Amino acid sequence: MGIETSCDETSIAIVKNGREVLTNRISSQIDLHKKFGGVVPEVASRKHIETIDYILDDALNEANLELNDIDNIAVTYGPGLVGALLVGLSYAKALSFAICKPLIGVNHIEGHICANYIEYKSLEPPFVCLIASGGHSHLVYIKDYGEYEILGRTRDDAAGEAFDKISRAMKLGYPGGPIIDDLAKRGNENAIDFPRSYLEKDSFDFSFSGLKSAVLNYLNSKEQKNEEVIVEDVAASFQRAVVDVLVDKTIRLANIKNSKIIAIAGGVASNSGLRNLMKEKAKEHKIDVKHPSKILCTDNAAMIACAGYYNYMNGKFSDLDLNAVPNLKLGES
Repeated sequence: MGIETSCDETSIAIVKNGREVLTNRISSQIDLHKKFGGVVPEVASRKHIETIDYILDDALNEANLELNDIDNIAVTYGPGLVGALLVGLSYAKALSFAICKPLIGVNHIEGHICANYIEYKSLEPPFVCLIASGGHSHLVYIKDYGEYEILGRTRDDAAGEAFDKISRAMKLGYPGGPIIDDLAKRGNENAIDFPRSYLEKDSFDFSFSGLKSAVLNYLNSKEQKNEEVIVEDVAASFQRAVVDVLVDKTIRLANIKNSKIIAIAGGVASNSGLRNLMKEKAKEHKIDVKHPSKILCTDNAAMIACAGYYNYMNGKFSDLDLNAVPNLKLGES
């Protein structure tokens, strides 16, 4: 069983042998947080408490299982919102204690990587993985199950965070990623020459704060001059600037590692611009691109159960004193 409450989705899944999803129940709070323009941590935590019992019942009913049929309980313990994490973690501890089954703490970022194992049953390490979500942008070489070489991280605004901030600046709504992606399909991605930040030579780190500032300056300049802003062109040009950097660095790392497989994961992995350009550029290098279905790009418990399975296979279990770690890094335990 996987339990995920790191942000604003309450999710419980049951997965067999790591990759066969019997049920993956998700309750999203997007509509609740839209009016605030982003996730309110205290509101998210309270909603998790209200919802999690019902999600467990739904999951067991859909899988036609009893609680005692579960062999292990995997749960996200970081990174994420500390209050939200504590709801799922406390719930998982209580279940583990009540039915005397092992507890397995899972890194949320590792869960996103493992979503590809669910989507592609034959996928095995090694390969290169780009993880891009609201709070994280990572470039990782997956050496083996649970064994990671982290080559790049976000230094400031992650890719998904930049999407949300630009969407808010243009008063488009929350979450920003799907909205901007939809607008970009109707815009001219070459209309505005927004900057691409590649940082130092050979760096695989990411920085999108400069791009964010450039878009905000463009919008402010248009407002001061009382000039029309073509939101579709802004969305398309901004999105292409983000995607160019993500794709270029990922392809470069794959070539250095001689990897013929690239996997993308996280919420931004559902972005059509990213998927299309990654496939286009990868094809030139005879590299295969994998990405989860959109539901597995969101925060979900199936990916946590999958990651928990490989922790179990590697003998990684957690004690009942496991605490939430909101700033947990990939590869830390």
